[in-house]
Amino acid sequence: MNESSRSSEPTGESSLQRRRARAALANLFIGDALSMPVHWFYNPGDILRAFPPLGITQMEAAPERHPSSIMALHSTSRGGRGSQHSHDRRQVVGEVILKGRRHLWGRPHGHYHHGMTAGQNTLNAYWARLAMNFMTRAPTYDTSEWVGQYIDFMTADPPRHPDTYAESCHRGFFANLERGEDPLRCGAVTHDTPSMGALVTVAPIALALMTTLPLERVRELCRDHVRLTHPDEDLLLVVDTYVDLLAHLLERPDGDSDARPFIEASSVIPGARVGSLLEQDRGDAFVVGRTFSLACYITGSWPSVCYLAAKYRHDPGRALLANSNLGGENAHRGSVLGTLVGLASGDIEDTLYDTLADHEALDAEIGAWLDRFLPCPA
Repeated sequence: MNESSRSSEPTGESSLQRRRARAALANLFIGDALSMPVHWFYNPGDILRAFPPLGITQMEAAPERHPSSIMALHSTSRGGRGSQHSHDRRQVVGEVILKGRRHLWGRPHGHYHHGMTAGQNTLNAYWARLAMNFMTRAPTYDTSEWVGQYIDFMTADPPRHPDTYAESCHRGFFANLERGEDPLRCGAVTHDTPSMGALVTVAPIALALMTTLPLERVRELCRDHVRLTHPDEDLLLVVDTYVDLLAHLLERPDGDSDARPFIEASSVIPGARVGSLLEQDRGDAFVVGRTFSLACYITGSWPSVCYLAAKYRHDPGRALLANSNLGGENAHRGSVLGTLVGLASGDIEDTLYDTLADHEALDAEIGAWLDRFLPCPA
């Protein structure tokens, strides 16, 4: 955020929380869009080759070729990996969700976000946007109401988002729904259920709820929310920790910029050692890629987010650029990192925010959310 933007904000505790929450939501979408073109590039060198000489330095379009794509291995009829040629059931991809986009699956080196332009958000960030707008309009959070909104959004024809890819949780949910299961119990269990993507929609809900509800109740509702698509008890422990960290960062006194909350939050994953890794100063790629996996699994991706948030807590732009250029599951990791560094700093990198493809509409929607939950002082 530039100085003129910052100075125009009213002062006081409530306006400080409003500025932090605005930064958290804005950076959620920045972190996703910035990483979109190199999402699941598992070799950082490929990022430099695709975007020479420095890698990602601004919003970019998805390149035609993806050097480490395994999209052809992902099932189009259920969650996880498997056949893309099932004849005994409707294809989830193309017939239930992602209508008209089935032909983009299964191609060698096909990009997960084929054809997306600079600054566009992936499906999961649109999912978070749906959650943000749902909270703005709804009397309160209700799982039945939410799941209906989710189903309507995902099955829209044409799709209400620009993405080509839907990760395992979405495909598994709609495969179960197609079999006639209760929408509240359609969450599928696959090898990647405990994954970073589960956390992307949490912040717009949790930050809204904690303005009126006790933290214990906020945790409970966020657990119910995540369980709809990611039924994994170990993952829900991370959800609890994430909610607690969001609350602490939103409410902590002005001037408190200690890294310890991020280090403590990482310890929900046994053996994370984020504090000692920060002290060693071995470099980001040593931590995110060698110490912790670049993949989506929460055991590596949550400590990675905590490490990056602790290191770059004063500089969201630098945090999100570093995350993008590390590769792997950087888009969903970037969304969660964005919420944390936004709350920690209260800042937005205007150059990145202004170049989001849907910037004006997003800014208005964030403003409406803020006016509902953290209105400006009279």
